Amino acid sequence: MVSTQTPICDFNAPAIDFNLMGVDGKTHNLQSCKGENGLLVMFICNHCPYVKAVIERIIRDAKALQAIGLNSVAIMSNNPDEYEEDSFENMQKIAQKMDFPFPYLIDKTQEVAKAYGAVCTPDFFGYNAHLKLQYRGRLDASRKETAPADVKRDLFDAMRQVATTGQGPKQQIPSMGCSIKWL
Repeated sequence: MVSTQTPICDFNAPAIDFNLMGVDGKTHNLQSCKGENGLLVMFICNHCPYVKAVIERIIRDAKALQAIGLNSVAIMSNNPDEYEEDSFENMQKIAQKMDFPFPYLIDKTQEVAKAYGAVCTPDFFGYNAHLKLQYRGRLDASRKETAPADVKRDLFDAMRQVATTGQGPKQQIPSMGCSIKWL
């Protein structure tokens, strides 16, 4: 399991459209996922200890962001042949068990992850209402273990700023996680 950090934010890079199957059996795209004030695109998976350490916080923050008009979408791009826990059936199970408040999509060909330049799980891409990139940082100080409950909410604070001003913070701390398992 290789630990990887995300590159710095490429401010104003446009969001890339996608058409991916969700665990709900529907096909989702950029426009169907976007909120009035923006969109958080997250690359996650089921098996990664970094994701497991923060999944409840991801859900909490996605709900809070949705309340201010900023939607979220999660994309799983790992090769499920390498990690059975990342299979579509297991994606459906975890989304239902955790009651994901966002679409959970499978990127079977990994074309979407490659187009976005995703490198790890979790990898966060925060877009404003014009779908221009404003955040490419971490959720919080958690790593393979969950950080203390009172830790600064980097992603939430940044995306709240994006929802209100259209601009993300200039200083961002990279996300860290397991490398994407490429085909």
